[in-house]
Amino acid sequence: MYQYDEYDQCTVDERVTQFTDQTARYLAGELSEDEYRPLRLQNGLYIQRYAPMLRIAVPYGNLRSAQLRMLGHIARTYDHGYGHFSTRQNVQFNWPNLEDVPEILGLLATVQMHAIQTSGNCIRNVTADPFAGVAADEHIDPRPWCEIVRQWSTFHPEFAFLPRKFKFAVNGAAQDRAIIRAHDIGLDLTRDADGNIGFRVLVGGGLGRTPIIGEVVSFFVPWQQILNYCEAILRIYNLHGRRDNAYKARIKILVKSLGAAEFARQVEAEFVHTRNGISTLTQAEIDRVAGRFNDPVLHELPAEDAGYAARLMDNKAFSNWVRHNIRAHKVQGYASVVLSLKKTGVAPGDITADQFDAVADLADQYAFGEVRSTHEQNLVLASVSQADLFTVWKTARKLGLATPNIGLLTDMIVCPGADFCVLANAKSIPIANAIQNRFDNLDYLHDIGELELNISGCMNACGHHHVGHIGVLGVDKNGEEWYQVTIGGEQGNQAVLGKVIGPSFAAAEMPDVISSLINNYIDNRHDDERFIDTVRRVGIESFKTRVYVERSARLKERQQANVSNH
Repeated sequence: MYQYDEYDQCTVDERVTQFTDQTARYLAGELSEDEYRPLRLQNGLYIQRYAPMLRIAVPYGNLRSAQLRMLGHIARTYDHGYGHFSTRQNVQFNWPNLEDVPEILGLLATVQMHAIQTSGNCIRNVTADPFAGVAADEHIDPRPWCEIVRQWSTFHPEFAFLPRKFKFAVNGAAQDRAIIRAHDIGLDLTRDADGNIGFRVLVGGGLGRTPIIGEVVSFFVPWQQILNYCEAILRIYNLHGRRDNAYKARIKILVKSLGAAEFARQVEAEFVHTRNGISTLTQAEIDRVAGRFNDPVLHELPAEDAGYAARLMDNKAFSNWVRHNIRAHKVQGYASVVLSLKKTGVAPGDITADQFDAVADLADQYAFGEVRSTHEQNLVLASVSQADLFTVWKTARKLGLATPNIGLLTDMIVCPGADFCVLANAKSIPIANAIQNRFDNLDYLHDIGELELNISGCMNACGHHHVGHIGVLGVDKNGEEWYQVTIGGEQGNQAVLGKVIGPSFAAAEMPDVISSLINNYIDNRHDDERFIDTVRRVGIESFKTRVYVERSARLKERQQANVSNH
């Protein structure tokens, strides 16, 4: 975990003081709504459908146990007893009183947390692989580089008021678990033929109203120049980005309109001026930032703990949990544990105040006090010894955090939707709950296998529906909530956007629609195929036909039943 230095702490403390004064002036009527709005947005404070929403930054998903306890205290004292993890690895509170927000930010500052730049047209929270630093397939730890981008971008005067919000993601592993292709800038750590570290740079990715997969604009930028190169990108965006139309203001629209080759040419031309500028990195600076991470020193343990092996053999429930919720660790004898925030009946990503505290206790006892949040809205204990896995499982099970469904259908990404968000066209959480209830059978889920279901309440795509194997989008249809379905999307190294299967569905139909898709997969799959593999092999038309034929049959049955009843 990164530890603040005196400058970090001073920056956060001064922002709290500043916003406290701004809020007091607003409440006293000395600032108008229009004057206060950009100030609150720069401090993560939205006005949602029923109450303010405070979005708290969790840089690259890293949390300490003390921070979790503070989040639990805030949930218990200032909210309705729970918080919500978002797809940017951040924490959101949906019910704080506006006048309490400065006090909440003051409490966060005592545990090295803030809400700076979690909203507004600026560079937002930098995201990364939640297994960074411990993943078995990692070749370069991205966390120090994420922290460097965070420090560089915080309060950067040139990029504080961009045409639209701007998002970075950084990857350092063989498998991209940060969806760098769906970000404004994706940085992929790599090495050249001589072993020198650099970045493959992707630009212009993003979901939302116009989903686009990012394009590579440079296959290798030396690490010393990466901030200078990013400055060149942002200057081209600032120069050409639309400020007259919010729907066309994202950098992805600019890259698409210019063409990736022309955009890259302009960036290179600007890079001539920024190369070797004041943002040039030195080894001393890298060492300074990396030195602020107080990671535990892990020594190799036996390759297999005897007690752990025995439990796997004689406890099916534990074995299923290990199969789905455990990830390989780079240090022998350790594993990473994914705590599922997807228990049936609970809004995906929600966590109670008591669970915040309990996860903090688990982290202190078994994971060196460290927790990670994922963009899939779960939590990770990064480093747990094999010998402790059974005890962690038993404890997590009592807490409702051990559902063995990671990577399965009910491990769905879901935005808050119209239950909270003023922008949403439709509710997301009730749809998720209905699907969870339909598929609340672990044996059946395991038989279906790996399947990513993502749900968004509007075109802003906070639920990442475009890159789900199955994506669900809430739409407004003559004042009613309907749902459009896509299939064939995927995140990761070969990120691809899903395709719409046809006309939208009423809310009550959604569990049946998902069942039709699943049944078609089961009827057509090969033994070694995931849902997404079968979709690609047999094509979307097969799934579309199954869904709409079965839908027509259900409607006909209902009509006949109605006639009989009359």
